[in-house]
Amino acid sequence: MSETLRKLDRLEAKKEIERLAREIERHNYRYYVEAKPAISDFEFDKLMRRLIELEAAFPELRTPDSPSQRVGGAPLKAFRTIEHKIQMLSLDNTYTFEELEEFDRRVKKFQGKEKISYFVEQKVDGVSISLTYEKGRLVLGATRGDGRFGDDVTENIKTVRAIPLVIPTVGSSFKGKVPEFLEVRGEVYLPEASFEK
Repeated sequence: MSETLRKLDRLEAKKEIERLAREIERHNYRYYVEAKPAISDFEFDKLMRRLIELEAAFPELRTPDSPSQRVGGAPLKAFRTIEHKIQMLSLDNTYTFEELEEFDRRVKKFQGKEKISYFVEQKVDGVSISLTYEKGRLVLGATRGDGRFGDDVTENIKTVRAIPLVIPTVGSSFKGKVPEFLEVRGEVYLPEASFEK
């Protein structure tokens, strides 16, 4: 243990660990989501090394959602099966204008309206994932599986740096209040440019 770590008391270490975790996650977001890094890889590595050093000296302060828990996280080979609280459905493919018109008729009939607005985006073909947060912390990452049952891939999801381990409240629509329970569904995929790289 270094001399500077010996001089730190538990409360000081806790404050520094929390500050480092917030700063590292902010830089992860800027790098992996916004593609606008604010510091060099060297500076980032220094922050991470300091966090790991502090957590090694004060292991009781290491949390499951610490940015250090992404480091060296080997994906698991065997997964436990989970049951989705609400079935995860799959999107259908549509290849003709007639199929689109039929879809529009069904939606209008179901809604009991003649005027419906749609939002359209490109379909991304990846792995459907459900992320469950409790009190703002990631507690479960699961695949769609058959829609009713999926695989618990939480440890693997933690290796995806674009996925927050803790829901950020600063600058979000939560206004500092994190929901007790939140499930986010989407696709995990590797863009072609990243694959080529």
